[in-house]
Amino acid sequence: MRPGGCSPLQLRSERRLTARERLAAHSWTLRVKLKPTLKEVIVPLAPLQEGLSAAWVPRDPLPECGESSGRDLRDMNHTKGGLVIFTANSHPSSRELGKRIAERLGVELGKVQVYQEANRETRVQIQESVRGKDVFVIQTVSKDVNTTIMEMLILVYACRTSCARSITGVLPYFPYSKQCKMRKRGSIVSKLIASMMCKAGLTHLITMDLHQKEIQGFFNIPVDNLRASPFLLQYIQEEIPDYRNAVIVAKSPASAKRAQSFAERLRLGIAVIHGEAQDAESDQVDGRHSPPTVKTTGAIHPSMEIPLLIPKEKPPITVVGDVGGRIAIIVDDIIDDVDSFVAAAETLKERGAYKIFVMATHGILSSEAPRFIEESAIDEVVVTNTIPHELQKLQCPKIKTVDISMILSEAIRRIHNGESMSYLFRNIGVDD
Repeated sequence: MRPGGCSPLQLRSERRLTARERLAAHSWTLRVKLKPTLKEVIVPLAPLQEGLSAAWVPRDPLPECGESSGRDLRDMNHTKGGLVIFTANSHPSSRELGKRIAERLGVELGKVQVYQEANRETRVQIQESVRGKDVFVIQTVSKDVNTTIMEMLILVYACRTSCARSITGVLPYFPYSKQCKMRKRGSIVSKLIASMMCKAGLTHLITMDLHQKEIQGFFNIPVDNLRASPFLLQYIQEEIPDYRNAVIVAKSPASAKRAQSFAERLRLGIAVIHGEAQDAESDQVDGRHSPPTVKTTGAIHPSMEIPLLIPKEKPPITVVGDVGGRIAIIVDDIIDDVDSFVAAAETLKERGAYKIFVMATHGILSSEAPRFIEESAIDEVVVTNTIPHELQKLQCPKIKTVDISMILSEAIRRIHNGESMSYLFRNIGVDD
């Protein structure tokens, strides 16, 4: 026995116990120091950075967005698994939406270089660490759609190989969305684009007003299809003084559901134009017209006769609904080739409409669209900034822009903080 009545075995046991306690206390201290604290980010309506083009901004932030813990907004990017926002466009004018979103979130855009080689290959260089972080890649569709797609795919794959925790694509306008149905011996290109994005490493997709909602089924990752209609409805209420004397117009029966949604929310009447020139998308879309129309008896049993489908014949142009002496507001999801909108405006003018507005989410406005709009009976074309169209606005002052960066930044904030997205889809029905 040693002094104090303790044996060597007891002394060693006490020393081991003390060491374990010291190690446990040290580990607990490390966990406290390394525990991340997710910050809430509000969506301020403060003036944006100088140099951004003018766009109509809704008057109030989204409700519940003003709830904040009072902490510094810029601390959000310094937490473990923090937020990084990249813009994948090599064209400067296409990065404007990303700047607006980053400004509203109170963070800086991530450092990345996206450029074209001399042989037109796309090269991406990420210039900061994304390991263990939530990466959001914002991509707006420029004039060169195929280059836009490759820029995003390569950047997403670069983030994946750099060990990002999650990669969310933000595509306000989904490219090739019109090619979502089979036409004769063509292909469903939207399905191909969706598969490429998932294969590149996307874990989530945020988009807006898909041309067909069924495109969401092409992905095997979560897809949030946001709506721009609240911003367009607010624009109607605030920027059209006599909107109570307006009627919502569908330029074809195919867009009647969207027109009905606008009319019911604004408590207005509805009109539908029927009998316009045949749209390629509404006919022969599923491949069932691909067999020859000539009756052949060699391919089938002689006793069988397959009845042929009677070809369509468009009636003369008619307007279902009263537009005389009223404001006509034509609504649709995409404005690209404006011939049908110009023809609809002329028809409405003949029926007595004294002012004509065209409202849509995506303003592609290809080719000579600005000139046609300027020379037409259309008084104003209102689109959102899902697609950059600054050049078209210079060519045609009738084109107005509504800023939708608010809802995109709120969606990013909620996804990053693990909050529910259901608030952004309140009062949205199945047909909306």
